[in-house]
Amino acid sequence: MTDLTGVVAISGIAGVATGIGALPVFVRARVTHRVYDAALGLAAGLMVAASVFGLILPGMEEGTLAAVMAGVLVGGGGLLVGNYAIPHLHAQYRAWLPEGGASADDAESLNPTSLVDSARETSFRKALLIGGAITLHNAPEGLAIGVAFASGLEEVALLLAVVIGLQNVPDGFAFAVPMAETGMSNLRVVWYTMLSGVVPQVVASAFGFLLVSVATGLFPVASGFAAGAMLAVVFRELIPSSHGHGHADAATAAFLVGFVLLVVVDAVIVV
Repeated sequence: MTDLTGVVAISGIAGVATGIGALPVFVRARVTHRVYDAALGLAAGLMVAASVFGLILPGMEEGTLAAVMAGVLVGGGGLLVGNYAIPHLHAQYRAWLPEGGASADDAESLNPTSLVDSARETSFRKALLIGGAITLHNAPEGLAIGVAFASGLEEVALLLAVVIGLQNVPDGFAFAVPMAETGMSNLRVVWYTMLSGVVPQVVASAFGFLLVSVATGLFPVASGFAAGAMLAVVFRELIPSSHGHGHADAATAAFLVGFVLLVVVDAVIVV
């Protein structure tokens, strides 16, 4: 069975993938909306399948339906509460909307037309607001990894880590672009972007691992909680963001590919 050190290392690697999304700042490469929306759709499909087949079904095998579903509702509800508690911004249907204490001025400032210094300050603020959403959503993903490892489901945990790592790449890109516009060095942009994924995922994975390891029988509720939070991220963030630039069909097709891919991989691992 993987120990705490291994859990921290694996969740940390998944978090480092957030930094990969920042690498285009070195060449100022432009990623098309179609590619970006398809990447979000792929991540959404992977996360939905991972939530169902990697967390909910194993949780029901270890405990009762009521325990798992209670965890799903609490986890999803907790994510929604966090959305309102932490100021950040979301891309939805061709517009950026303020959430969790962010103001309408924050959304307006996404396309600054003032002086360069003002534009840089605005970009930095935008990066922080986007980073707030990324940090909030990385925590339940790390929790899922820790819970699975603590329950002896190492294949499931590794699969979750891969899925979460893939999903972190477009998140990192969304965080890095406005940060790079502030004039910050490329290395610092990559470093801060990576930290936004590593820190919350490592802390949450360690917490989930220790919690389930100490409290036997908690896996059904904990797996439901992690699954509910991940599903809330998918339907509250990934899907709306992937439909904001006129490429809904590409995002939907990628979603289906991601879902099928994880189900097939999961079936192969189980066999």
